[in-house]
Amino acid sequence: MDTMNPSESQVPDNDDLAYVEAVVRRSGTSFFWAMRTLPEEKRQAMYAIYAFCREVDDIADDPGEESEKMDRLGKWRAEIERIFDGSPQLPTSRALVGPAAQFGLRKQDFLSVIDGMEMDAGRELRLADMEALFLYCDRVACAVGRLSNQVFGVDRENGDRIALALGQALQLTNILRDLHEDGQRNRLYLPESLLRTHGMTDLNPLRVLAHPGLAGVCQELAELARRRFGEAVTGLATCDRRQMRPAILMMQVYRRTFDRLMRRGWQDITKPVSLSKVEKLWVVLRYGFV
Repeated sequence: MDTMNPSESQVPDNDDLAYVEAVVRRSGTSFFWAMRTLPEEKRQAMYAIYAFCREVDDIADDPGEESEKMDRLGKWRAEIERIFDGSPQLPTSRALVGPAAQFGLRKQDFLSVIDGMEMDAGRELRLADMEALFLYCDRVACAVGRLSNQVFGVDRENGDRIALALGQALQLTNILRDLHEDGQRNRLYLPESLLRTHGMTDLNPLRVLAHPGLAGVCQELAELARRRFGEAVTGLATCDRRQMRPAILMMQVYRRTFDRLMRRGWQDITKPVSLSKVEKLWVVLRYGFV
């Protein structure tokens, strides 16, 4: 069963609600203020979803042994089952019980996020082709969008379509932004089939990033990201702007990062690309309160 019956929900403990809000605050995310503009029940739901994503992502990024990470992620997988059984054990999962029932959150979307974290938890990461890249994006980004859009209140069909477009756009932006950092960690999110098309046979991440064909690979993925941003804009235009305010804000922040990446180009991927706190604050003020 993917969703909970509202009768199965629990009244969340104030300590659990305070815990997930504290996770969001500590993260320093620019989207905290967009979440703050939501009505209370939706705001609490988004804090809980964000805290879940933060906690499993931290497991994947920890420097520990792969077996230990997989064990911890496996425990979270069992905890997701307990959320939908109404018997969670952790503060974040207890905070998720009510939202899962009230907003019809799907169990599979939570499990997909964990699937994505398991892909990231290994000593190395390689993606064979575009299908594998899309699967990765779906797990770590689109699934989060599907959960969020259920909370925002957009109809499921349109919400899933927006989650697909925006999730791919955001994750492709992340991949293109973090090429150097990920390569240092033996993670290569550029599909091997695309690398071979551009003349690469040695798929060691550091040699890939030094190959003259890298710019062509990045340009192809950037054009895909550009199309997905356009599709997301079109989808969001059909929604109540107030409902989708956090999604719009996230898109605007990432779109500016993407545009800056395009201006920098792919000749020196060690040059960091980011928005300043002032720029992020401007985006929050411009799009987070309209």
